[in-house]
Amino acid sequence: MQFIKVHGIGNDFVLMDFLQGAPERDWPQLAQQICDRHFGVGADGLVLIHPSTTAHIRMQVFNPDGSEAEMCGNAIRCVARYVYQRQLVNELFIKVETLAGLRIPEIILNDQGDLVGVKVDMGKPVLDPALIPISILGEKVVNHPLQFAGGELMITAVSMGNPHCITYVSDLDKTPFYDWGPKLETHPLFPKKTNVEFVQVLNPREVRMRVWERGAGETLACGTGACAVGVASFLNGLTERLITVHLPGGDLQIEWAENGHVYMTGPAQEVFSGNWFD
Repeated sequence: MQFIKVHGIGNDFVLMDFLQGAPERDWPQLAQQICDRHFGVGADGLVLIHPSTTAHIRMQVFNPDGSEAEMCGNAIRCVARYVYQRQLVNELFIKVETLAGLRIPEIILNDQGDLVGVKVDMGKPVLDPALIPISILGEKVVNHPLQFAGGELMITAVSMGNPHCITYVSDLDKTPFYDWGPKLETHPLFPKKTNVEFVQVLNPREVRMRVWERGAGETLACGTGACAVGVASFLNGLTERLITVHLPGGDLQIEWAENGHVYMTGPAQEVFSGNWFD
């Protein structure tokens, strides 16, 4: 099977094009094999492109542990770049069907017509605890105390089609990331587990973030996580609606617009292509 290795600010994926039809495969098992950085290609996820009856294309994302993700912000930018550059979709606004619903990446071109980035309408954030889901009663979970094996943290919970737990720290470099990350990911209050974002606010327009992704562990970037951080930071009165999120792999621009939608802008890169042999 042919594949392309892609990444969005270091969040890397194995991308496979099945617009002409997909073979019968155990995709969770393949994801575990192909994402292995020693015995496979190595990636934060396996991304499949399928035909869609409701959009231009359908995107399917599997984590390295074989679980299927509802949505991935960095992956969808890579998918948009792929189908646009190959003229598989000849429109600047590309409708993508995902498990989290319809998402619409916009191709950003410079004056010479070169693709320089992708802006994605990520839709409206979900704040209802039952829909995130998180087992806490109320209308939303903002700056809420959470007891866990490492002590107590104040968290904000947001879904961007997948669950996120955001907590703010005074010094990101001194945070026990590898201890707290997996404990929060599997906390019993999150029935479907959760992505975890540790955030240091630099000023009202900039934050630093590290992410522990559900089913993947540490990654260099997380698009839906950056969007959730943009929402959470505004809800907590820490930032404005338009911010730059600095991640280990690079920067994303996040805007929680007045219409309620979250917009994410960032790069997408293709690295190499190859063939996977069973």
